[in-house]
Amino acid sequence: VQLQASGGGLVQAGGSLRLSCAASGRTFSSNVMGWFRQAPGKEREFVAGLRWIDDSTYYADSVKGRFTIPRANAKNTVYLQMNSLKPEDTAVYYCAARYLDGILTSERFYDYWGQGTQVTVSS
Repeated sequence: VQLQASGGGLVQAGGSLRLSCAASGRTFSSNVMGWFRQAPGKEREFVAGLRWIDDSTYYADSVKGRFTIPRANAKNTVYLQMNSLKPEDTAVYYCAARYLDGILTSERFYDYWGQGTQVTVSS
């Protein structure tokens, strides 16, 4: 199973970006997709998660109200819509898939990871 994250780039503060994450490979089955990010010198942190079965979502407090995690019609693609971006959102963003149910915020509970895409927000 491979996860491919894309859509990062450079944007001014207040702008928007949409990241994509597509899964490929052998028959892919997961219950949860998540987005994490890692800023320079910091640990990787949870950003948002989506539960496939009912489209329920969960967000970190730092992005609540600004980020959403819409899904495509195909189960193997999710997005991270980022609005009102701030310089502190600058990080490498990773998508991840969790086989078991439950949107958990610790990275150790996720089974598959994408390669990361850089998001830079200028002030």
